[in-house]
Amino acid sequence: MYIKPVGASFSLLVMLLFPMLLLAHDVSSGDQQILDSGGLLSYIWVGAKHMLTGYDHLLFLVGVIFFLKGFRDILKFITVFTIGHSITLLGGTYLGVQVNEHLIDAIIALSVLYKGFENLEGFKKLGTRAPNLLMMVFLFGLIHGLGLSTRLQTFDMGQDQFLLKIISFNVGVELGQIAALIPIILLIKAWKGKPSYEAFYKGSNVYLIIAGIGLFAYQVYGYFNGH
Repeated sequence: MYIKPVGASFSLLVMLLFPMLLLAHDVSSGDQQILDSGGLLSYIWVGAKHMLTGYDHLLFLVGVIFFLKGFRDILKFITVFTIGHSITLLGGTYLGVQVNEHLIDAIIALSVLYKGFENLEGFKKLGTRAPNLLMMVFLFGLIHGLGLSTRLQTFDMGQDQFLLKIISFNVGVELGQIAALIPIILLIKAWKGKPSYEAFYKGSNVYLIIAGIGLFAYQVYGYFNGH
């Protein structure tokens, strides 16, 4: 009797969130104006805003959190993900590594699909063992960081305090990540142990798969059509 209301709420959530997912972390002229008129704090602000609207990044982390059992595990895996995306965000931007935004976002979309598939024991059903999760989180962290770097490089940052601007943006990303994950972690923790949790768990991970496929198709379409 719990599955029906959870399923209805979940379907509504999908309809509300999916259009926003397709517009995830777009770069706006307003952000450029903020960076132009502010100092290093403006880069922290835009970095935090970018992560809070980076639904593909957050969906992947939600998938990781579902798999974990305690705060220590959550801290360990989030730290590994943070190290991974900080390496490519800082290094990629400083060195000017250029990657097509649609292709990198398509791979990030696959990371969302991957986590939902793994959480639903997809590898087990295929008769094989899932790759080491910590290693995969680090690998996907590197990929997500390259996506963040690609977005940051679309801004006109100038040459003054260039490295400090990159670091400030990265700090903002971490603050935005923390702000977004705290309520998500509390929600999942509060839901565990309730009769409806199994339906919530399955529905959420099915949504990760659907969102991953949708985002991947959207980015591939954008790549071939030059959007």
